[in-house]
Amino acid sequence: MSQAPSPAQREAVRQAARWYVRLSCAQDNPEEQAQWQAWHDSDPLHRQAWQRMQAASSSFAGLPQRLAASTLLGAGHARRQVLYGMALLLGGGVFAGLGWRSDLRREWTADLHSAVGERREVHLADGSRLLLDTDSAVDVHFDGLQRQLLLHRGRILVDTARDTSERPFSVATRFGRVLALGTRFTVTVGERDAQAAVLEKAVEVSLYQGRPVRLEAGQQVRFGPAGIGQVRGSDASVAAWQDGSLIAVDLPLGELLEQLSRYRPGLLQCDPAVARMRISGAFPIDDTELALTALQASFPLAVRRRTRYWVTVIGRA
Repeated sequence: MSQAPSPAQREAVRQAARWYVRLSCAQDNPEEQAQWQAWHDSDPLHRQAWQRMQAASSSFAGLPQRLAASTLLGAGHARRQVLYGMALLLGGGVFAGLGWRSDLRREWTADLHSAVGERREVHLADGSRLLLDTDSAVDVHFDGLQRQLLLHRGRILVDTARDTSERPFSVATRFGRVLALGTRFTVTVGERDAQAAVLEKAVEVSLYQGRPVRLEAGQQVRFGPAGIGQVRGSDASVAAWQDGSLIAVDLPLGELLEQLSRYRPGLLQCDPAVARMRISGAFPIDDTELALTALQASFPLAVRRRTRYWVTVIGRA
């Protein structure tokens, strides 16, 4: 069995996929080439990922380079989905050497999915309510002994129903497990770790070894390879997405745009010079163009659009 890729390897492959699309769309742009070269030379993992991406891209040899890239983008894929789509199309080629192919297949064959920008509500067989945030994938495993959701990627909100047979309800991730204690809660799976936040009652968070940590309503915690983090208080921003809002409270612009980018196809980024600008406000996730307009109107920022799918936020003089 192949060894699971590290978070750094996963991120290197994702960056290589993004660079592949960016360079395919660029027309002999020296600045873009210089940025790519700096990225390529900065880390051996970047060079390895780029070599695999080049090998995989040969499968698009039948298409002109710009057409191949625009086909990927025009299909409505977000940055992560470009990567996932290529993995499936190429039979796992670029990712097989990283031992990631099986992970991707499980995500794409999951019982429940939500598209980029979609929030999807599902009522489960036991009466529980499940809300999938954008770009999420979940498997449902209910039997006579347990009720379990397996969250592969993305974010979910669970409102559990009481079960007459007292089967425990849990959400499993590759990082650990969240056991519901008659509750309403969210679970988010990222590349490096996961997060649980409790809206009502309580949950227990545990790694697959070690003692669980109990969370009460109004609390949240991150968990992953480094263990279970410090329990912290949560606020309205934790579940604002269910009502179509992204709430920022003194949040760096770079982090805000990273969150907003999950709700739109293509590349959304900011100039490093303004990445640390602190932002507070509420932004609509169902209309990310309106969110960018509000950001530009309320802060000394400008939105530069190279294409509909390539947007950069820069400082405004």
